[in-house]
Amino acid sequence: MNGFSGNVVFVTGASGGLGSRMVRRLLQSGANVGAIDFNSEALENLKRECNSKLATAVADVTDRDSVLAAVTKLEGEIGPCDRLVANAGIGIGTPALRFHSPDFAKVISVNLIGVANSVEAVLPGMIARRRGHIVGISSLASFRGLPALSAYCAAKAGVNALFDSLRVELKRHGVRTTTICPGWIRTPLTAPWEGKIGNMMEPDDAVEKILRAIEQQRAFVAFPPRLAWLLHLVKCLPVSVGDWLLQREIRKIESMMQST
Repeated sequence: MNGFSGNVVFVTGASGGLGSRMVRRLLQSGANVGAIDFNSEALENLKRECNSKLATAVADVTDRDSVLAAVTKLEGEIGPCDRLVANAGIGIGTPALRFHSPDFAKVISVNLIGVANSVEAVLPGMIARRRGHIVGISSLASFRGLPALSAYCAAKAGVNALFDSLRVELKRHGVRTTTICPGWIRTPLTAPWEGKIGNMMEPDDAVEKILRAIEQQRAFVAFPPRLAWLLHLVKCLPVSVGDWLLQREIRKIESMMQST
């Protein structure tokens, strides 16, 4: 992936899961990487593992000022951001039978507001330089509201809408956007559901697909293709039919949520 060589790439949610794998792979590709995460200890461990090639900044993406300060710090160390990968996210089940609005708000705060805060931190500089690339890690869960995942689906659908809007406005300013919607990936986020979801992707495979899409500056990518098309089909079906299909899965999903 020579397209990253010499690029300054910032990754949020960088200390674990997909984030840490992306950081390692980007460094291998010759990028200058700035890692942002709220977990200072995990960031330091990652930096040591990467032989101090990594620039790091501690920030909570839900805190606007914290993210702005982190980006300022990183740009002072490794230069203006060429590419942002807004990857930070959490997963909390929000089943209707034990719906808890603070859980809903927490997911929205991290998975949507956190993305917006990250975008704001790098966007003015990109517009001024008339170049840049902003990447939002969304999910196939953005395609339709799924049982027991209302907050997660709502947040990821919001990411899609945000990036649709940005893409149209920013193209004439030289700034590109990419929305990436993966399916289930085997990470710490999905560990409680291990064995209850079939055909989970291996994280290294997912990272390769994500980085290839970023390198190619594709506007929108969803994978695996078969699941993406199935969810797209459900979305296009009459509501009653789509609901019936999802109802067949509701017991499985509710069981997953109860184990988290």
